[in-house]
Amino acid sequence: MWADWQTVAVVALRERWNELIPGSTALADDLVARYLGRNRRAYRDQYLETVLTGLDSLIQLSTDPTSVRLAAWFHRAVHEPGGAPAEDAEASARLAEQTLPAYGVDPIRIAEVARLIRLTGSLSTPPTDSYAPPRRDANGDVLLDAVNAALATAPSRYAAHASEVRRDAGDRATATERRYDEVREILDGHLYRTQLARQRMGAAARANLEAELAGLDSELPAPWRGWQQAALAALATFGAIAAAVVAIAAAGAPWQVPALESEAGWPPVVLAVVAFFSAPVLFRCARSSSQRARLISGALVAVAVTGLLVAWAQVPVTNPALGVGLRVPLLISALLLLLVAAGAALVGSLLRTRTARFLPSRNLGQQLAWLAVPGVIALALLLIVQPLARNYVLDSNERVEGGRRPAGEFPRSTLDGTVAWVSRALSGAGAEEAVGTKYGIAVPRQTGVVEMLDAATGELRWRYSRSDSDEKPDIYATGNGELLVAEFSDIGYLLLDANTGKRKAAWPGHTRDHSIQQADPLLTGEEVSKGSDKLRGTDPDGHERWTFEPGRCTDIGAVATADTVVAFLGHSCGDRPDEMSGLDLETGKKLWTKSPADMYRRPIVVGGLVVVAEPGGDSDVPAALVGIEPRTGDTKWRWLVPRNWACRTLLNAAGNLLVVVDCPGPATQVNTKTIITAIDTTTGRTAWQSTAPVNPRTRVAVTADARVISLAQARTGCVANIITRNGYRQSRLPEGITCTRAPRALGNLLLTSGDGTVIALH
Repeated sequence: MWADWQTVAVVALRERWNELIPGSTALADDLVARYLGRNRRAYRDQYLETVLTGLDSLIQLSTDPTSVRLAAWFHRAVHEPGGAPAEDAEASARLAEQTLPAYGVDPIRIAEVARLIRLTGSLSTPPTDSYAPPRRDANGDVLLDAVNAALATAPSRYAAHASEVRRDAGDRATATERRYDEVREILDGHLYRTQLARQRMGAAARANLEAELAGLDSELPAPWRGWQQAALAALATFGAIAAAVVAIAAAGAPWQVPALESEAGWPPVVLAVVAFFSAPVLFRCARSSSQRARLISGALVAVAVTGLLVAWAQVPVTNPALGVGLRVPLLISALLLLLVAAGAALVGSLLRTRTARFLPSRNLGQQLAWLAVPGVIALALLLIVQPLARNYVLDSNERVEGGRRPAGEFPRSTLDGTVAWVSRALSGAGAEEAVGTKYGIAVPRQTGVVEMLDAATGELRWRYSRSDSDEKPDIYATGNGELLVAEFSDIGYLLLDANTGKRKAAWPGHTRDHSIQQADPLLTGEEVSKGSDKLRGTDPDGHERWTFEPGRCTDIGAVATADTVVAFLGHSCGDRPDEMSGLDLETGKKLWTKSPADMYRRPIVVGGLVVVAEPGGDSDVPAALVGIEPRTGDTKWRWLVPRNWACRTLLNAAGNLLVVVDCPGPATQVNTKTIITAIDTTTGRTAWQSTAPVNPRTRVAVTADARVISLAQARTGCVANIITRNGYRQSRLPEGITCTRAPRALGNLLLTSGDGTVIALH
C-alpha cells in the first residue's frame, strides 16, 4: 500500500517537473524520493505540491522562471529533523551546486538557483511599518512567496503541516517555544513580498498563523509574559502621579532665598495639574498601538524637555546674599518624572505595535509589575529625589573662604593684664559661644556663618557661610577636635572639617529635631510624645549606631566616657523608680542598671569617671559628690559637701581634677565669698582648696590647669579675678573688654568679649 501511494505521489510530482531540464528524469526521481523519505515528518510531498502550486500563480512576476522553479524543487531537498531552516537551505543549495552541472545547466543559472535556495533559510518579511527596499529582487520575492503559500492552505491542512513541523523539531517543549518565536517573527512582517500574493493569500495566511499562535500560547506557560509592557504602563501612570506630588511640594518651597514677594507661584501648580491629568492619558497611550498614542506621548516628552530647559535657564545665580530655594530641584525633579512617564508611554506604545495581539490579558508577571512599579517610584522619591534635592540646595548655597593658613598652637593665658590678640574679623559675636577645636577657635555669627580663628594670632583661618540661612548656628566640636557639627535653622546638622571648613557630610533630614546631649563622644536625643525620650549613639556624619528607648513617660539625660554611656532615666508616671543605666558606647548594649532612692543630678565626666551630685533635700546644694565607675556602675568614692555651703555648687573638669565652685555661708546678696575646691578623681580626696572675696554669683571660666577666672567691674575698670591653688589675685584688664559678658576658657587660653569682637588675654 505504501508503494502504491508513493507511486501516485511520484507521478503527480513528475508532472510538475515538466521537463525543466531536458534529459533530467533521474534528477527528478531523486528529488521526489528525497521529499518522500521515511525519515521526514514535515516538508514532504504535500508541502512541495503546495509550494509548486503557489509558484504557478506567481511565476509571471519573475525574470527567470526556470531558476525560480529549480530553486523551489531544491529548497527542501535536504532536510534533517530538528535542524534549522538556514541549515536545510545551505545543504540544499550545495546539493544543487553539485548536481546541476552534470545536466548541462549554465553556471550562471546554477549560481542564481543556489542564491535563491539560500534565501529560504529565513521566511520572515520586513516589519509592517518599514519602507520597501530601494532595489527589488523579483525572483527571490516570487520564490519566498511561493514557499509561504503553505501558510495560506485550508485550516485543517495548515494545522496538520504546523503539527508536523513541531514534531519534526524534536523535544516538545523546545519545539513549541521555537515555533512560537518563528510564528511571531513571521506575523510581525507583511507575510508576502509581492502585492499579488498579499491579495490572494494574505488574509488566509494571517488567520492560520494567528490560530496557531493562539494554540501555542495556550500550551506555553506564560506567568511572566507581558510584564515589560505592564511595567511601562505602570511607570507611565505612577510616574505622572509622582510628578504631580513633587510639583505640589515645589509649590510650597521658595525659588530663591530670601524669597521675593513677587515670586510667581503658578508654574509648579500648572505642572502639578498637567502631570495629574496626564496620568490616565499616558496609561491609555502605553496600552495602545495607535499613531495617536505615540503622538500624545511624544508631545508630553517635548513639553517635559522644554520645561527642563526653561527651568534650568531661570535658576538663580547665587551669591553671599542670595541662594537657591528648594523649589528649584523639586521642580526639575517633577519635570524629570514627567519626562520618564511620557517616555515610558511612548516606548510602551511602540512595543505594543508588535506584541499587543499576543499578550495575555492578565498574569502573575503583569500583576507584580503593577505592584512593584509604584513601590519603586516611592523608594526613588524617598531615597533618590529627596536626597538629591537636599544636596543640591546644600551645595549651591554654601561657600568656604580660606582654609590654607596653617593652624597655630593654643597659647596659655598668664593673665598679666595685656591682650594677646583681638579678632576684628568678627561682628556680632562673643567669646561665650566660641568652641575650641584641634585647629583653632570656632565662632558662630548671626548671618549663618561659622568662622575659624587661629588660636595663636586671632587671624581668620576659614569662613563657612550659607546663603540660605541668616540665623546664628549652634556649633559643637567632635571627633577629638578634628570636626565641627553646625546646626543651621531649617537646614539641620552639617559636619565641617575643623581644619579646612569644608563640609564633609549632612545629617539625614529626620535628625533635624534631635538635640545633642554630648558632643565628644557624640550622643543625641529626641523628645517624643508623653515624655518617651530616645537616646542615640551617633557618628559624626549623623549615622545612628544604636537607639535606646526606655519606654513611656521617661525623660533621659546622659553623659559618655571613651567607651561607656551613663543614662539617667526619670519616670514621670507609674510606680517605677528613677534609674541610672550604663550602655556600651559602640553598640548601645545595656551593661547595668541601678535604682537609687534619690536620683543623681548634674552628671559630669572627669578623669574617666562620671561624677554626680547626690541631692541634699530641698536645697540646691548636694549632700555629696559621687564618683561612679561607668563600666560597672560601682561607686568609687563619695565626697561629702560641707553643710555650710549654700550656693549653686558648680562642677567643672580640669584634667583629673574636679573643680567645685561654691560659697561658704548663706546664699544672700551680702555674701561676697567664693570657695574653690579641687578634688582628685583618682582618690576622691581634696587636692587643694582656696577662698576668695569674689561674688559667688559671677559667671566663671575654668582653664585646663584648674584656674578659676571671673570678670568684675571695679572703680578702675574691668578686672579679672583669678583663683588658683596658690590663692587669689586680681588683674586689671585693658579697655574695650565687656565685663558683663562671661569669659570663656579653651584649654589654658582665656577669651573675653568686646564690642562685636573676641579678645584673647595674655
